[in-house]
Amino acid sequence: MKISEILKDTNYKLTQFKSEYIEEIETLIFERELKGQPAYYINCLVRKKDIKLTPEEIVRQLFLLSLHKDYEYPYNRMQIEFSVHFGREVKRADIVIMDKIQPTVPYIVIEVKKPKLKDGKEQLKSYCNSTGATMAIWSNGEQTVYYHRKDPNYFEPIPDIPSSHQSLKDVLKEEFDIQDLIKKDILKTQRRSLKNIVLDMEDEVLANAGVDVFEEVFKLIFIKLYDELQNTRGFTKNLEFRNYGESDRELKEKIVNLFSQAKEQWGGIFKDDETIDLTPSHLSVCVSSLQDVKLFNSNLDVIDDAFEYLVNKNAKGEKGQYFTPRYAIDMCVRMLNPQEHEYMIDTASGSCGFPIHTVFDVWKKIYKDEGIEESHLFTAEEKRPRALKYVKEKVFGIDFDKKTVRVARMLNIIAGDGHTNVLNMNSLDFERWDENTKDEEWQDTYFEGWKRLKKLRAIKNENKEFNFDIVMANPPFAGDIKESRILHRYELGKKSNGKYQTKVGRDILFIERNLDMLKSGGRMAVVLPQGRFNNSSDKYIRDYIAERCRILAVIGLHGNVFKPHTGTKTSVLIVQKWDNELCPKKDDYNIFFATMQSPSKDNSGEKIYVKQKYVSIFENHKLIKYTKEDFINKYGSIDEATKYKIIGSDEIINGIEFKKSALTKDDVINWVNPTEEINLVLDSHDHLIVDHDLFNHDGLTQDGIAEAFTEFAKKENLSFSGK
Repeated sequence: MKISEILKDTNYKLTQFKSEYIEEIETLIFERELKGQPAYYINCLVRKKDIKLTPEEIVRQLFLLSLHKDYEYPYNRMQIEFSVHFGREVKRADIVIMDKIQPTVPYIVIEVKKPKLKDGKEQLKSYCNSTGATMAIWSNGEQTVYYHRKDPNYFEPIPDIPSSHQSLKDVLKEEFDIQDLIKKDILKTQRRSLKNIVLDMEDEVLANAGVDVFEEVFKLIFIKLYDELQNTRGFTKNLEFRNYGESDRELKEKIVNLFSQAKEQWGGIFKDDETIDLTPSHLSVCVSSLQDVKLFNSNLDVIDDAFEYLVNKNAKGEKGQYFTPRYAIDMCVRMLNPQEHEYMIDTASGSCGFPIHTVFDVWKKIYKDEGIEESHLFTAEEKRPRALKYVKEKVFGIDFDKKTVRVARMLNIIAGDGHTNVLNMNSLDFERWDENTKDEEWQDTYFEGWKRLKKLRAIKNENKEFNFDIVMANPPFAGDIKESRILHRYELGKKSNGKYQTKVGRDILFIERNLDMLKSGGRMAVVLPQGRFNNSSDKYIRDYIAERCRILAVIGLHGNVFKPHTGTKTSVLIVQKWDNELCPKKDDYNIFFATMQSPSKDNSGEKIYVKQKYVSIFENHKLIKYTKEDFINKYGSIDEATKYKIIGSDEIINGIEFKKSALTKDDVINWVNPTEEINLVLDSHDHLIVDHDLFNHDGLTQDGIAEAFTEFAKKENLSFSGK
């Protein structure tokens, strides 16, 4: 009997177990009649008696075999269904490894009956607190998580459990560098998100730690990014953001020292006298939770969801911030095709997705030009001089929210090796920009970026018009501007009769502001509410744009893209300012229209990921996994590859022949039984791929809207089409 048949349509998988262990357990399975029906049994490796097979029992038997062979625990140190007492109530732990010296005392408790981590962890906590066991494991066959019970309140994640000849200290003291982290990365191996890890940290310690959760998590991510960068570049032998068995106080001393080093290298994000407010024991749990996460990757998107959650958590009832999904940003960048010589700005930069992804896009072009391959540690590598010059001089971001500006500056400084032009200013209130220069604290942080921005003024000593080649932005939709002082600076602040309005939507003023930031021939991508394209009352806005620009494209985004923050239907407007050379004015021209069909998120705002069908089959005693397409190409169909042996005969038939015959399942034995499963697809950086149709992701998805627009741009001979 094939185990995969029993696990079919359950939450249990076999990906955590070696194929030879699966085969070994399968040889121990036998059939027995139960109430007139065939049932499958196994002789338990520990209890030495026949046990009816269930999905949970299969995972348990495989785990017993793994504990015995990989960790060398003898079966006589293991107990099954161990009684755990809670007053008069008695529960039973799935597997318990008993202490070597005190064989009646539980040492490690293992939970395999709860297919979901949250449920399993709560069960383990209660078992450990009742029995005094110091370590715990949860597994559903696809994920395995290890914990150290420091005291009744704190369960720290640990990288593994010790073998029978080791202690926990031996496991924690192992050397660990960036290459080890790449292999261990729980975002990949456990399919977890940084946001969920932060939520676990909140449940475990942060919610009751008496600290500002945003600030403390911000510090820890800042420190960890610094540590990964130092190790990637060979400045340290091992990663330091890790619990190697130190006491809580020793660990805090080490992390505080790392924080000081990071602040010194990356200034302008934290004050010099800022320190870590978490207690040593709270910090220890947080470090253990984050230490097996690799934060550096191709675009730092693993950090976005966590910060979006934290920023909104601290909004305290105010209108929350939400970040533009990276896939929508990437579509815009691909469509506008930024070049090394061009200047780019985001006037409502938030976490700086548009600037950062513009940087990455241009860096890839520079690296390609220099014949250098990028890697999955793209953002942690030493940058080429041309790449550094670009990020230092050509890319800018402005936002009025101090908290998101700090996040943006951190990501920009790290991506740009200490250089950033992200400024904390109100883009719409440009008249008061110069007042910032009188604030000493503002100058200490933003002076260098401000100095570079001033060089791009169209008119000296004025902040209204600039000479940027590209503007990309997702301005806030909510709220109106009512200050007459600001409204009087904008043409779109007027009514059709020329008188100024009493209030105007922010996004409307941002349209004019963004166009003022562009030089002639410059191009813009801006996310706007769908109503701006349809409402008859907004015709004056559309006329304003058409007078000043060629409308290149309108892309309708799916209504779920910005959920759960808003269900507002949005579109991306792509335009190019009229220019005698780059974009000569004409009355009649083609416009590219497209509508996003794949929602990318469900109705609750959770991302939908690309999935792939796979078929597994034993070949030469090894379990081989094919994509369904490759399997069909090789075998024709699942039915053709399925083999049955007729009982009482040597004849073997395939699935098609079986279906055509008069035979029943009682007449045959499964001989070869391919199993089909659906798995999430990972990209070249081992990250999940959001299911959208905006562009082709690493060649793993179909061409999308961006590729179609590129072809359109070439046919129209647009100045930036890269023909």
